[in-house]
Amino acid sequence: QVQLVESGGGLVQAGGSLRLSCAASGGTFSRYNMGWFRQAPGKERDFVAAINWSGNQTYYGNSVRGRSTISRDNAKNTVYLQMSSLKPEDTAVYLCAAGGYSTRSNDYNYWGQGTQVSVSS
Repeated sequence: QVQLVESGGGLVQAGGSLRLSCAASGGTFSRYNMGWFRQAPGKERDFVAAINWSGNQTYYGNSVRGRSTISRDNAKNTVYLQMSSLKPEDTAVYLCAAGGYSTRSNDYNYWGQGTQVSVSS
C-alpha cells in the first residue's frame, strides 16, 4: 500500500511558477510509474504528466506541454511537477498517482489527496 502526499500548491499570479512535490511512503517507490492529474470544480479529472519508474520517459498533457516538467528522485521517494507560465485556467486541485504510465486515471492504483493551485489574472 502506497501513501502519497502532495505539497507545494498555492496562490500565484499569471505568468508565475510553482513546483509541486509528491512524497511516497509505504511501498517501493522506484517500482512505480507516477502521474500528475488535475481537477477543477465541476470538471473531469485531467491528465497532466507521467513519468516512468526510472525517470527516463515522460509524457505531458496538451494543456501543460512546454510549460511543465515532471521529474522524480527515487532516493527521496518523491516526484515533482515544475510548472511555469501559469495561466488562470491552470487553477485546480493537483493530484499525484502511482501505478501505470498512462494518461488514464483508471490505470493508477494509488492517489494522494491533492494540493490546490490557484492562478490569479
